[in-house]
Amino acid sequence: MFGDFKINERRPTYLQLKEYLKRQILNGILQSGERLPSTRELATILQLGRNTVILAYQDLEEEGFIYTVRGQGSFVAEVTVKQGETTSLSWPAMLTPQAVSASQLDIEKTELKWERGMLSFKSIAPDGGLFETEDFKKAFLDRFTLEGEKLLNYGYAKGYKPLLEYLINYLKNKGVDPEGKDLIITNGFTEGLNLVLAGICQPGDGIVTENPTHNTALKIMKLRKLKIFGIRMEEEGLNLKQLAETLSTQAVKAGFLIPSYHNPTGLVMSPEKRIEVLKLFSRYQVPIIEDGFNEELRYSGSHVAPLLALSGKGNNVVYIGSFSKILFPGLRIGWVMGDADLIAALESIKRSMNIHTTFLDQALLYEYLQNGSFEKYLRRARNLYRQRHQAAVRLASELIPHQRIWGEGGLHIFVELAEGINARQVLAECYRRGVLFMPGDLFYTDGGGKNTFRLGIARVTEEQMARGFALIGQVISEFEEVKDA
Repeated sequence: MFGDFKINERRPTYLQLKEYLKRQILNGILQSGERLPSTRELATILQLGRNTVILAYQDLEEEGFIYTVRGQGSFVAEVTVKQGETTSLSWPAMLTPQAVSASQLDIEKTELKWERGMLSFKSIAPDGGLFETEDFKKAFLDRFTLEGEKLLNYGYAKGYKPLLEYLINYLKNKGVDPEGKDLIITNGFTEGLNLVLAGICQPGDGIVTENPTHNTALKIMKLRKLKIFGIRMEEEGLNLKQLAETLSTQAVKAGFLIPSYHNPTGLVMSPEKRIEVLKLFSRYQVPIIEDGFNEELRYSGSHVAPLLALSGKGNNVVYIGSFSKILFPGLRIGWVMGDADLIAALESIKRSMNIHTTFLDQALLYEYLQNGSFEKYLRRARNLYRQRHQAAVRLASELIPHQRIWGEGGLHIFVELAEGINARQVLAECYRRGVLFMPGDLFYTDGGGKNTFRLGIARVTEEQMARGFALIGQVISEFEEVKDA
Protein backbone atom coordinates (compact mmCIF):
# COMPACT_ATOMS: atom_id res chain seq x y z
CA MET A 1 0.00 0.00 0.00
CA PHE A 2 2.85 2.37 0.74
CA GLY A 3 5.11 1.20 -2.08
CA ASP A 4 4.98 4.52 -3.96
CA PHE A 5 6.58 6.51 -1.12
CA LYS A 6 9.82 8.06 -2.43
CA ILE A 7 12.42 9.95 -0.39
CA ASN A 8 14.03 13.23 -1.44
CA GLU A 9 17.41 13.44 0.30
CA ARG A 10 17.27 17.24 0.53
CA ARG A 11 14.15 17.42 2.74
CA PRO A 12 13.57 15.98 6.24
CA THR A 13 12.14 12.48 5.83
CA TYR A 14 9.48 12.86 8.55
CA LEU A 15 8.01 15.85 6.69
CA GLN A 16 7.92 13.90 3.45
CA LEU A 17 6.15 11.04 5.20
CA LYS A 18 3.66 13.39 6.83
CA GLU A 19 2.86 15.03 3.49
CA TYR A 20 2.57 11.62 1.79
CA LEU A 21 0.07 10.37 4.37
CA LYS A 22 -1.86 13.65 4.15
CA ARG A 23 -2.31 13.15 0.42
CA GLN A 24 -3.42 9.56 0.97
CA ILE A 25 -6.09 10.78 3.40
CA LEU A 26 -7.24 13.75 1.28
CA ASN A 27 -7.48 11.57 -1.82
CA GLY A 28 -9.61 9.00 0.03
CA ILE A 29 -7.04 6.20 -0.21
CA LEU A 30 -6.92 6.12 3.58
CA GLN A 31 -10.54 6.23 4.82
CA SER A 32 -11.98 7.87 7.91
CA GLY A 33 -11.74 5.50 10.91
CA GLU A 34 -9.17 3.28 9.21
CA ARG A 35 -6.42 2.07 11.53
CA LEU A 36 -2.89 3.05 10.51
CA PRO A 37 0.08 0.72 10.92
CA SER A 38 1.85 1.15 14.24
CA THR A 39 4.95 3.33 14.15
CA ARG A 40 7.12 0.23 14.42
CA GLU A 41 5.24 -1.55 11.60
CA LEU A 42 5.37 1.43 9.23
CA ALA A 43 9.05 2.00 9.97
CA THR A 44 9.73 -1.61 8.99
CA ILE A 45 7.60 -1.41 5.83
CA LEU A 46 9.30 1.79 4.63
CA GLN A 47 12.74 0.96 6.05
CA LEU A 48 12.81 4.13 8.12
CA GLY A 49 13.82 4.93 11.65
CA ARG A 50 10.93 4.58 14.09
CA ASN A 51 11.46 8.16 15.36
CA THR A 52 10.84 9.41 11.82
CA VAL A 53 7.39 7.78 11.80
CA ILE A 54 6.64 8.97 15.35
CA LEU A 55 7.37 12.59 14.35
CA ALA A 56 5.18 12.28 11.25
CA TYR A 57 2.28 10.83 13.27
CA GLN A 58 2.64 13.56 15.93
CA ASP A 59 2.39 16.30 13.31
CA LEU A 60 -0.58 14.63 11.63
CA GLU A 61 -2.39 14.39 14.95
CA GLU A 62 -1.69 18.05 15.76
CA GLU A 63 -3.09 19.05 12.38
CA GLY A 64 -6.24 16.95 12.87
CA PHE A 65 -5.62 14.30 10.23
CA ILE A 66 -5.31 11.35 12.61
CA TYR A 67 -6.20 10.56 16.23
CA THR A 68 -4.85 8.08 18.74
CA VAL A 69 -6.83 5.67 20.94
CA ARG A 70 -4.71 4.47 23.86
CA GLY A 71 -4.01 0.75 23.59
CA GLN A 72 -5.53 0.52 20.10
CA GLY A 73 -3.34 2.68 17.86
CA SER A 74 -3.68 5.58 15.42
CA PHE A 75 -6.71 6.08 13.19
CA VAL A 76 -7.62 8.33 10.25
CA ALA A 77 -9.76 11.26 11.40
CA GLU A 78 -12.92 12.50 9.68
CA VAL A 79 -11.41 14.87 7.12
CA THR A 80 -14.06 16.29 4.82
CA VAL A 81 -13.04 18.04 1.65
CA LYS A 82 -16.30 18.50 -0.19
CA GLN A 83 -16.35 20.69 -3.24
CA GLY A 84 -19.06 23.28 -3.52
CA GLU A 85 -20.76 24.46 -6.67
CA THR A 86 -18.29 24.68 -9.55
CA THR A 87 -18.02 28.20 -10.97
CA SER A 88 -16.00 29.28 -14.00
CA LEU A 89 -15.40 32.99 -14.49
CA SER A 90 -14.07 34.75 -17.57
CA TRP A 91 -11.13 36.48 -15.89
CA PRO A 92 -9.88 38.25 -19.03
CA ALA A 93 -13.26 40.01 -19.23
CA MET A 94 -13.00 41.06 -15.56
CA LEU A 95 -9.56 42.68 -15.82
CA THR A 96 -9.34 46.44 -15.35
CA PRO A 97 -7.99 48.64 -18.18
CA GLN A 98 -4.83 49.09 -16.10
CA ALA A 99 -4.31 45.32 -15.85
CA VAL A 100 -4.79 44.95 -19.60
CA SER A 101 -2.33 47.79 -20.27
CA ALA A 102 0.21 46.28 -17.86
CA SER A 103 0.11 43.01 -19.79
CA GLN A 104 0.45 44.79 -23.12
CA LEU A 105 3.40 46.86 -21.86
CA ASP A 106 5.12 43.91 -20.18
CA ILE A 107 8.16 43.30 -22.39
CA GLU A 108 8.82 39.98 -20.64
CA LYS A 109 5.58 38.77 -22.23
CA THR A 110 5.70 40.62 -25.53
CA GLU A 111 9.38 40.63 -26.57
CA LEU A 112 11.49 37.76 -27.91
CA LYS A 113 12.79 35.46 -25.18
CA TRP A 114 16.22 33.95 -24.69
CA GLU A 115 16.48 30.27 -25.48
CA ARG A 116 19.24 27.86 -24.52
CA GLY A 117 22.28 28.23 -26.73
CA MET A 118 21.53 31.82 -27.74
CA LEU A 119 23.99 34.70 -27.38
CA SER A 120 22.08 37.46 -25.56
CA PHE A 121 22.86 41.18 -25.38
CA LYS A 122 19.41 41.94 -23.98
CA SER A 123 20.14 42.27 -20.25
CA ILE A 124 21.93 45.09 -18.47
CA ALA A 125 22.03 43.22 -15.13
CA PRO A 126 25.47 42.95 -13.48
CA ASP A 127 27.74 39.94 -13.95
CA GLY A 128 27.00 37.57 -11.06
CA GLY A 129 30.47 36.08 -11.42
CA LEU A 130 31.85 39.28 -9.86
CA PHE A 131 29.86 38.94 -6.65
CA GLU A 132 32.04 38.18 -3.62
CA THR A 133 29.87 35.50 -2.07
CA GLU A 134 32.20 34.92 0.88
CA ASP A 135 32.08 38.62 1.80
CA PHE A 136 28.31 38.44 1.44
CA LYS A 137 28.09 35.40 3.76
CA LYS A 138 30.33 37.09 6.30
CA ALA A 139 28.19 40.24 6.23
CA PHE A 140 25.08 38.14 6.84
CA LEU A 141 26.60 36.24 9.77
CA ASP A 142 28.08 39.36 11.37
CA ARG A 143 24.85 41.36 11.21
CA PHE A 144 22.62 38.43 12.20
CA THR A 145 24.89 37.70 15.18
CA LEU A 146 24.44 41.30 16.33
CA GLU A 147 20.67 41.64 15.85
CA GLY A 148 19.26 38.14 15.34
CA GLU A 149 15.51 37.82 15.70
CA LYS A 150 14.95 41.61 15.41
CA LEU A 151 15.64 41.33 11.68
CA LEU A 152 12.94 38.70 11.24
CA ASN A 153 10.14 40.81 12.69
CA TYR A 154 8.16 43.72 11.29
CA GLY A 155 10.22 46.79 10.43
CA TYR A 156 9.51 50.43 9.67
CA ALA A 157 8.16 51.85 6.42
CA LYS A 158 10.98 54.40 6.19
CA GLY A 159 13.62 51.70 6.48
CA TYR A 160 16.36 50.21 8.62
CA LYS A 161 17.88 53.09 10.58
CA PRO A 162 21.58 52.18 10.17
CA LEU A 163 21.10 51.85 6.38
CA LEU A 164 19.22 55.17 6.25
CA GLU A 165 22.08 56.88 8.08
CA TYR A 166 24.67 55.22 5.84
CA LEU A 167 22.87 56.34 2.65
CA ILE A 168 22.46 59.91 3.86
CA ASN A 169 26.20 60.06 4.48
CA TYR A 170 26.82 58.33 1.12
CA LEU A 171 24.86 61.06 -0.64
CA LYS A 172 26.63 63.77 1.36
CA ASN A 173 29.86 62.41 -0.11
CA LYS A 174 28.36 63.10 -3.54
CA GLY A 175 27.93 66.74 -2.52
CA VAL A 176 24.28 66.54 -1.42
CA ASP A 177 23.10 68.96 1.29
CA PRO A 178 20.72 66.88 3.48
CA GLU A 179 19.22 69.87 5.31
CA GLY A 180 15.43 69.80 5.03
CA LYS A 181 15.56 66.47 3.22
CA ASP A 182 14.81 62.92 4.25
CA LEU A 183 15.16 59.41 2.84
CA ILE A 184 12.98 56.31 2.49
CA ILE A 185 14.02 52.75 1.54
CA THR A 186 12.13 51.11 -1.33
CA ASN A 187 11.93 47.78 -3.14
CA GLY A 188 14.30 48.94 -5.87
CA PHE A 189 13.93 51.74 -8.41
CA THR A 190 10.52 50.57 -9.64
CA GLU A 191 8.77 51.02 -6.30
CA GLY A 192 10.65 54.27 -5.77
CA LEU A 193 9.31 55.80 -8.98
CA ASN A 194 5.81 54.44 -8.33
CA LEU A 195 5.83 56.00 -4.86
CA VAL A 196 6.97 59.41 -6.09
CA LEU A 197 4.46 59.49 -8.95
CA ALA A 198 1.69 58.33 -6.60
CA GLY A 199 2.60 61.22 -4.32
CA ILE A 200 2.69 64.07 -6.85
CA CYS A 201 0.95 63.08 -10.11
CA GLN A 202 -2.62 62.29 -11.09
CA PRO A 203 -3.93 60.77 -14.34
CA GLY A 204 -3.71 63.35 -17.12
CA ASP A 205 -0.82 65.29 -15.57
CA GLY A 206 2.10 66.13 -17.84
CA ILE A 207 5.60 64.78 -17.29
CA VAL A 208 8.78 65.74 -19.17
CA THR A 209 11.44 63.13 -19.88
CA GLU A 210 14.33 62.49 -22.24
CA ASN A 211 13.48 60.83 -25.53
CA PRO A 212 14.50 57.99 -25.49
CA THR A 213 14.36 56.99 -21.83
CA HIS A 214 14.19 54.05 -19.41
CA ASN A 215 11.50 51.69 -20.76
CA THR A 216 10.36 50.62 -17.25
CA ALA A 217 9.87 54.28 -16.30
CA LEU A 218 7.87 54.81 -19.50
CA LYS A 219 5.68 51.82 -18.65
CA ILE A 220 4.96 53.19 -15.17
CA MET A 221 4.10 56.63 -16.57
CA LYS A 222 1.75 55.12 -19.15
CA LEU A 223 0.02 52.93 -16.57
CA ARG A 224 -0.54 56.06 -14.45
CA LYS A 225 -2.03 57.72 -17.57
CA LEU A 226 0.42 60.62 -17.53
CA LYS A 227 0.86 62.83 -20.58
CA ILE A 228 4.48 62.27 -21.61
CA PHE A 229 6.51 65.02 -23.28
CA GLY A 230 9.73 63.57 -24.70
CA ILE A 231 12.73 65.86 -25.19
CA ARG A 232 15.18 64.67 -27.83
CA MET A 233 18.69 63.70 -26.75
CA GLU A 234 21.87 65.43 -27.93
CA GLU A 235 25.54 64.69 -27.34
CA GLU A 236 25.61 66.25 -23.86
CA GLY A 237 22.06 65.50 -22.79
CA LEU A 238 18.55 66.65 -23.60
CA ASN A 239 17.86 69.56 -25.99
CA LEU A 240 17.52 72.72 -23.89
CA LYS A 241 15.57 74.69 -26.48
CA GLN A 242 12.87 72.01 -26.75
CA LEU A 243 12.81 71.64 -22.96
CA ALA A 244 12.28 75.39 -22.48
CA GLU A 245 9.52 75.46 -25.08
CA THR A 246 7.73 72.49 -23.49
CA LEU A 247 7.92 73.88 -19.96
CA SER A 248 6.66 77.29 -21.13
CA THR A 249 3.74 76.03 -23.23
CA GLN A 250 2.55 72.80 -21.59
CA ALA A 251 1.05 71.96 -18.20
CA VAL A 252 3.92 69.92 -16.75
CA LYS A 253 3.68 68.47 -13.23
CA ALA A 254 7.18 66.90 -13.03
CA GLY A 255 10.30 65.95 -14.96
CA PHE A 256 12.02 62.56 -15.02
CA LEU A 257 15.70 62.65 -15.96
CA ILE A 258 18.64 60.22 -16.05
CA PRO A 259 21.64 62.58 -16.20
CA SER A 260 24.40 59.98 -15.71
CA TYR A 261 24.94 56.96 -18.00
CA HIS A 262 21.50 57.49 -19.38
CA ASN A 263 19.43 54.43 -20.22
CA PRO A 264 19.45 53.58 -23.11
CA THR A 265 22.00 55.96 -24.72
CA GLY A 266 24.69 55.78 -22.02
CA LEU A 267 25.27 59.55 -22.28
CA VAL A 268 26.38 61.74 -19.36
CA MET A 269 24.82 65.20 -19.16
CA SER A 270 27.57 67.82 -18.99
CA PRO A 271 27.96 69.90 -15.78
CA GLU A 272 27.08 73.07 -17.73
CA LYS A 273 23.89 71.57 -19.12
CA ARG A 274 22.91 70.30 -15.66
CA ILE A 275 23.01 73.87 -14.35
CA GLU A 276 20.88 75.09 -17.26
CA VAL A 277 18.38 72.27 -16.76
CA LEU A 278 18.03 73.17 -13.08
CA LYS A 279 17.46 76.84 -13.99
CA LEU A 280 14.70 75.96 -16.44
CA PHE A 281 12.81 73.67 -14.07
CA SER A 282 13.23 76.22 -11.27
CA ARG A 283 11.85 79.03 -13.48
CA TYR A 284 8.65 77.09 -14.08
CA GLN A 285 8.44 75.66 -10.53
CA VAL A 286 8.46 72.05 -11.76
CA PRO A 287 10.11 69.34 -9.62
CA ILE A 288 12.71 66.99 -11.11
CA ILE A 289 12.70 63.25 -10.42
CA GLU A 290 16.33 62.20 -10.87
CA ASP A 291 17.23 58.58 -11.58
CA GLY A 292 20.75 58.01 -10.22
CA PHE A 293 21.23 55.16 -12.71
CA ASN A 294 24.72 53.58 -12.69
CA GLU A 295 26.43 56.68 -11.25
CA GLU A 296 29.12 54.46 -9.73
CA LEU A 297 30.24 53.12 -13.12
CA ARG A 298 32.34 56.14 -14.09
CA TYR A 299 35.18 54.86 -16.27
CA SER A 300 36.96 58.11 -17.15
CA GLY A 301 36.84 61.86 -16.57
CA SER A 302 36.15 63.81 -13.40
CA HIS A 303 33.25 63.33 -10.99
CA VAL A 304 29.95 64.85 -12.17
CA ALA A 305 27.66 65.79 -9.29
CA PRO A 306 24.02 64.62 -9.40
CA LEU A 307 21.29 67.22 -9.86
CA LEU A 308 20.34 66.69 -6.22
CA ALA A 309 23.77 67.94 -5.17
CA LEU A 310 23.76 70.87 -7.62
CA SER A 311 20.38 72.02 -6.28
CA GLY A 312 22.03 72.85 -2.93
CA LYS A 313 19.53 73.68 -0.19
CA GLY A 314 16.69 73.70 -2.72
CA ASN A 315 13.99 71.05 -2.46
CA ASN A 316 12.96 70.74 -6.12
CA VAL A 317 14.91 67.53 -6.90
CA VAL A 318 13.70 64.09 -5.83
CA TYR A 319 16.49 61.52 -6.17
CA ILE A 320 15.85 57.79 -6.74
CA GLY A 321 18.88 55.59 -6.12
CA SER A 322 19.66 51.90 -6.21
CA PHE A 323 22.64 49.55 -6.38
CA SER A 324 20.63 47.04 -8.45
CA LYS A 325 22.51 47.57 -11.69
CA ILE A 326 25.92 47.10 -10.10
CA LEU A 327 25.38 45.07 -6.94
CA PHE A 328 23.01 42.24 -5.93
CA PRO A 329 19.85 43.11 -7.91
CA GLY A 330 18.15 40.18 -6.16
CA LEU A 331 18.03 42.19 -2.92
CA ARG A 332 15.67 44.72 -4.55
CA ILE A 333 16.71 47.66 -2.38
CA GLY A 334 16.56 51.26 -3.51
CA TRP A 335 15.85 54.60 -1.91
CA VAL A 336 14.25 58.00 -2.48
CA MET A 337 15.72 61.23 -1.11
CA GLY A 338 13.77 64.45 -1.26
CA ASP A 339 12.04 67.15 0.72
CA ALA A 340 11.17 65.93 4.22
CA ASP A 341 7.45 66.71 3.79
CA LEU A 342 7.32 64.72 0.56
CA ILE A 343 9.12 61.74 2.13
CA ALA A 344 6.66 61.80 5.06
CA ALA A 345 3.79 61.46 2.57
CA LEU A 346 5.61 58.69 0.64
CA GLU A 347 6.12 56.83 3.92
CA SER A 348 2.35 56.74 4.42
CA ILE A 349 1.77 55.62 0.83
CA LYS A 350 4.36 52.86 1.21
CA ARG A 351 2.83 51.70 4.48
CA SER A 352 -0.49 51.26 2.71
CA MET A 353 1.12 49.19 -0.07
CA ASN A 354 3.62 46.78 1.49
CA ILE A 355 4.30 47.89 5.11
CA HIS A 356 8.09 47.92 4.67
CA THR A 357 11.01 46.62 2.63
CA THR A 358 12.44 43.45 4.19
CA PHE A 359 14.62 44.38 7.16
CA LEU A 360 16.81 41.30 6.77
CA ASP A 361 17.92 42.38 3.29
CA GLN A 362 18.42 45.98 4.41
CA ALA A 363 20.55 44.91 7.36
CA LEU A 364 22.61 42.59 5.20
CA LEU A 365 23.22 45.32 2.62
CA TYR A 366 24.16 47.78 5.38
CA GLU A 367 26.75 45.41 6.83
CA TYR A 368 28.20 44.75 3.37
CA LEU A 369 28.42 48.48 2.65
CA GLN A 370 29.79 49.66 5.96
CA ASN A 371 32.53 47.01 6.34
CA GLY A 372 34.27 48.11 3.11
CA SER A 373 33.26 45.13 0.95
CA PHE A 374 31.38 47.37 -1.48
CA GLU A 375 34.40 49.55 -2.26
CA LYS A 376 36.53 46.45 -2.83
CA TYR A 377 33.89 45.00 -5.15
CA LEU A 378 33.43 48.29 -6.99
CA ARG A 379 37.12 48.54 -7.84
CA ARG A 380 37.00 45.11 -9.51
CA ALA A 381 33.66 45.81 -11.19
CA ARG A 382 34.76 49.17 -12.63
CA ASN A 383 37.93 47.64 -14.02
CA LEU A 384 36.13 44.73 -15.69
CA TYR A 385 33.20 46.76 -16.99
CA ARG A 386 35.54 49.48 -18.29
CA GLN A 387 37.35 46.86 -20.37
CA ARG A 388 34.08 45.41 -21.63
CA HIS A 389 32.64 48.81 -22.47
CA GLN A 390 35.77 49.87 -24.37
CA ALA A 391 35.76 46.55 -26.23
CA ALA A 392 32.04 46.92 -27.02
CA VAL A 393 32.46 50.42 -28.50
CA ARG A 394 35.50 49.32 -30.54
CA LEU A 395 33.94 46.10 -31.82
CA ALA A 396 30.57 47.69 -32.59
CA SER A 397 32.32 50.49 -34.49
CA GLU A 398 34.28 47.93 -36.52
CA LEU A 399 31.64 45.24 -37.08
CA ILE A 400 28.21 46.90 -37.10
CA PRO A 401 27.26 49.29 -39.90
CA HIS A 402 25.93 52.33 -38.07
CA GLN A 403 25.10 55.99 -38.13
CA ARG A 404 26.17 56.47 -34.52
CA ILE A 405 27.35 54.49 -31.49
CA TRP A 406 26.08 56.07 -28.25
CA GLY A 407 27.55 55.40 -24.81
CA GLU A 408 30.08 56.89 -22.37
CA GLY A 409 29.84 54.26 -19.65
CA GLY A 410 27.61 51.87 -17.77
CA LEU A 411 26.65 48.36 -18.85
CA HIS A 412 25.39 48.95 -22.39
CA ILE A 413 25.85 50.78 -25.68
CA PHE A 414 23.17 52.16 -27.99
CA VAL A 415 23.40 51.74 -31.76
CA GLU A 416 21.72 54.05 -34.26
CA LEU A 417 21.45 52.60 -37.76
CA ALA A 418 21.03 54.37 -41.09
CA GLU A 419 17.55 55.74 -41.74
CA GLY A 420 15.32 53.16 -43.36
CA ILE A 421 16.85 50.15 -41.56
CA ASN A 422 14.29 48.67 -39.16
CA ALA A 423 16.01 47.33 -36.03
CA ARG A 424 13.11 44.96 -35.29
CA GLN A 425 13.52 43.30 -38.67
CA VAL A 426 17.23 43.01 -37.98
CA LEU A 427 16.43 41.52 -34.55
CA ALA A 428 14.03 38.96 -36.03
CA GLU A 429 16.73 37.67 -38.40
CA CYS A 430 19.45 37.76 -35.72
CA TYR A 431 17.15 35.85 -33.38
CA ARG A 432 16.67 33.19 -36.04
CA ARG A 433 20.48 32.87 -36.14
CA GLY A 434 20.89 32.74 -32.35
CA VAL A 435 21.56 36.34 -31.25
CA LEU A 436 19.24 38.49 -29.11
CA PHE A 437 19.26 42.21 -28.22
CA MET A 438 16.83 44.95 -27.15
CA PRO A 439 15.04 46.94 -29.89
CA GLY A 440 15.36 50.69 -29.37
CA ASP A 441 11.76 51.72 -30.07
CA LEU A 442 10.83 50.43 -26.59
CA PHE A 443 12.64 53.43 -25.10
CA TYR A 444 11.03 56.19 -27.17
CA THR A 445 8.14 58.34 -25.99
CA ASP A 446 6.75 58.99 -29.47
CA GLY A 447 7.09 55.72 -31.40
CA GLY A 448 10.48 56.73 -32.80
CA GLY A 449 13.79 54.89 -32.63
CA LYS A 450 12.85 52.24 -35.17
CA ASN A 451 16.45 52.28 -36.43
CA THR A 452 18.04 51.87 -32.98
CA PHE A 453 18.84 49.06 -30.54
CA ARG A 454 20.57 48.56 -27.19
CA LEU A 455 23.34 46.05 -26.54
CA GLY A 456 23.87 44.94 -22.92
CA ILE A 457 27.53 44.02 -22.34
CA ALA A 458 27.77 43.25 -18.60
CA ARG A 459 27.59 39.47 -18.83
CA VAL A 460 29.38 38.68 -22.09
CA THR A 461 33.07 38.22 -22.88
CA GLU A 462 34.98 40.11 -25.56
CA GLU A 463 35.03 36.94 -27.67
CA GLN A 464 31.23 36.66 -27.41
CA MET A 465 30.87 40.34 -28.32
CA ALA A 466 33.08 39.86 -31.38
CA ARG A 467 31.06 36.84 -32.50
CA GLY A 468 27.65 38.37 -31.80
CA PHE A 469 28.41 41.83 -33.18
CA ALA A 470 29.81 40.28 -36.36
CA LEU A 471 26.57 38.39 -36.91
CA ILE A 472 24.48 41.52 -36.22
CA GLY A 473 26.66 43.46 -38.65
CA GLN A 474 26.28 40.80 -41.31
CA VAL A 475 22.48 40.89 -41.01
CA ILE A 476 22.43 44.70 -41.22
CA SER A 477 24.63 44.60 -44.33
CA GLU A 478 22.19 42.19 -45.94
CA PHE A 479 19.30 44.59 -45.24
CA GLU A 480 21.30 47.52 -46.62
CA GLU A 481 21.98 45.62 -49.83
CA VAL A 482 18.26 44.97 -50.27
CA LYS A 483 17.47 48.61 -49.47
CA ASP A 484 20.00 49.92 -52.04
CA ALA A 485 19.04 47.43 -54.73
